[in-house]
Amino acid sequence: MRHTGDEPVFTQSLALDMADVEASLAGPKRPQDRVALGNVPQAFNAATELEVNAAGTDKPAVEFTLDGQQHALPEGAVVIAAITSCTNTSNPSVLMAAGLLAKKAAARGLMPKPWVKASLAPGSKVVSDYLAHAGLTPYLDRLGFNLVGYGCTTCIGNSGPLPDPIESAIKQGDLTVGAVLSGNRNFEGRIHPLVKTNWLASPPLVVAYALAGNMKVNLNLDPLDYDGGGQPVYLKDIWPSSEEIAQAVQQVSTEMFHKEYAEVFAGTPEWKAIEVPASDTYGWQEDSTYIRLSPFFDTMGVTPDPVQDIHGARVLAMLGDSVTTDHISPAGSIKADSPAGRYLQENGVASRDFNSYGSRRGNHLVMMRGTFANIRIRNEMVPGVEGGMTRLLLGNDVMSIYDAAMQYQKQGTPLAVIAGKEYGSGSSRDWAAKGPRLLGVRVVIAESFERIHRSNLIGMGILPLEFPQGETRKTLNLTGEERLDITGLQQLSPGVMIPVVITRADGQQQTLLCRCRIDTATELTYYQNDGILHYVIRNMLH
Repeated sequence: MRHTGDEPVFTQSLALDMADVEASLAGPKRPQDRVALGNVPQAFNAATELEVNAAGTDKPAVEFTLDGQQHALPEGAVVIAAITSCTNTSNPSVLMAAGLLAKKAAARGLMPKPWVKASLAPGSKVVSDYLAHAGLTPYLDRLGFNLVGYGCTTCIGNSGPLPDPIESAIKQGDLTVGAVLSGNRNFEGRIHPLVKTNWLASPPLVVAYALAGNMKVNLNLDPLDYDGGGQPVYLKDIWPSSEEIAQAVQQVSTEMFHKEYAEVFAGTPEWKAIEVPASDTYGWQEDSTYIRLSPFFDTMGVTPDPVQDIHGARVLAMLGDSVTTDHISPAGSIKADSPAGRYLQENGVASRDFNSYGSRRGNHLVMMRGTFANIRIRNEMVPGVEGGMTRLLLGNDVMSIYDAAMQYQKQGTPLAVIAGKEYGSGSSRDWAAKGPRLLGVRVVIAESFERIHRSNLIGMGILPLEFPQGETRKTLNLTGEERLDITGLQQLSPGVMIPVVITRADGQQQTLLCRCRIDTATELTYYQNDGILHYVIRNMLH
């Protein structure tokens, strides 16, 4: 502590020993879960053991034929290696390091394993310029890291399909395989529906894992592969030095940025050829499967109706901890046999043209069908099942969450979601609140909420309630068969305790005091207006 005038000023020193810094990845399912490079095989095995219907971690390799060659796909195979992301590829040092590592690997005759789908998708054309100027592009191309475009690809689930023989082998052996990408997000089901573990890494480590081809390889100790002379090649053998990286980075010039960004709004010939009607308002196309007029304002009045209590709500899904917005509203590929896939096919869209949920977020009819449709989500109402399924208690039938929600809507039954800790973690995805609202969800009761998603729920008129301290769905022995009544909503105030009457299947009742997670007066105003969108429109009308 030191004194400046009459006021004491507290200072604290921070020491960082660079010897403690180690190469790491994040995974297998959350970006906040750091794993030291040497511990990746153990982390992979631990994740495999937790898989639904897992038969152990030693599943046999599956034979497949690709380009006329016979191969065996092992458990732990790296099937996607992607240098991607708007953020990670903005750092010339790591991009140059990846190019230099590729150059050194090529000099030793190394190639990625045949089952690896590699790609390069930087966020800026400048990256292509300086990699080419440094003479590194041919080596990345040789290892399969060909330029596929600029912008969001693998990180948002736009990795595209794997070769058919690879997908068939994964399904046949129920193999747990991996993707390694230099992106920002690796939530379950996001990167590819068949890839159960996803790992965030620096661009040079992405190249290294493409060469190793398996998450079970310890890159600190095991060889990546063997060269033409049969000698083992370790990561340390081809890792570029700081001096080599610095020399390559020196070739990045300001002019490269000026050149590319001066033309950033010009667009390609294909973009320029699009005919755009001259109009002050958007012309909605009734047959569009990409952009449709949403129903959020169909019943909105100039003044808000009084807040109504929730009576006889049924549980649509009962979920565990760390349910992410990707679980609630996936951004990746659309399965042909899913409600969204069926809708697209009914509207003349072939499965090869489905694209992704992220690309179709302007169509509420796709997005509400995709709500809770993540291939890895686990609803405890249907134990041992992954995917967006639930039990319709009106008839005790197992069906998709979307189909069940539509049945409940016909009955006029409000819906609830029960969850554990950190509900809504991950990306701040608006459709993770919009979708449940369109399904008829009125309330989410969780042990805790992620900050942004909690506010998004309120912004869509969904009430977030928090279990009392020490109480959970498990301590209360909830099964999802209960009916919920929530009263006193006309007298809501930030943080107030709200009585939730739980009526069990046998008729027994229990009242639970849950904390209202409308935390501020402004949030309360949004909720009383049935959401922030209605609030904004009403203010415009006045």
